[in-house]
Amino acid sequence: MNAREFKDNIYSEIASVSKALANPHRLEIVELLAQGPSSVEYVAEQVNLSVASASHHLQSLKKARLVSMKKKGKYRYYSLSNQHVFEVWRSMRELAFSQNAEINKLIGDYRESQNNLEPITIEELKKRHKKGNALLIDVRPGQEYEAGHITSSLSVPKDELQRRLKDLPKNKEIIAYCRGPLCTLADEAVAELKQKGYKATKLDVGYPEWHLATT
Repeated sequence: MNAREFKDNIYSEIASVSKALANPHRLEIVELLAQGPSSVEYVAEQVNLSVASASHHLQSLKKARLVSMKKKGKYRYYSLSNQHVFEVWRSMRELAFSQNAEINKLIGDYRESQNNLEPITIEELKKRHKKGNALLIDVRPGQEYEAGHITSSLSVPKDELQRRLKDLPKNKEIIAYCRGPLCTLADEAVAELKQKGYKATKLDVGYPEWHLATT
């Protein structure tokens, strides 16, 4: 093999990784799998796809060695192959944020439609938590909380928020978080809490980014 063939083969293999990620559904699936292992059925439900479509996207990611699969009974569970996959996705997202003004406009318009304030940072969360006047809630589905969550957070899945309001004190600020800056579960939870008379805001990062930022 000469130098040209070597380069062509190497760059082709690297391109296969970017090709696998060059799909909006697959990017969302990577963000979801960063929360923990998920079945095809769960991925389909969370990303709003048919099971067949979700399976196709997962197979594309698996072919590029970005995800791995294990069988448990009659179900197949998919996970990110390693932490590098999430880090690449996060870097892609940050690059897009910095280079594409339309993304920031879309985020700003969405937050305005939800009547939400700007999210708070990890540092601000620590200050408020230390004072004892804030409660951190994880509004992701329960299985994601069980797979990993921010220490001291209370699991209050978004679809259970209405019936769990009695568990939330009105004399504390409620700070919600979910999967990250593109996850809308926390925005929806904050909007609902404010409507019910709670003082609420969201954290600007989710899990596992919080863990990575504090280790």
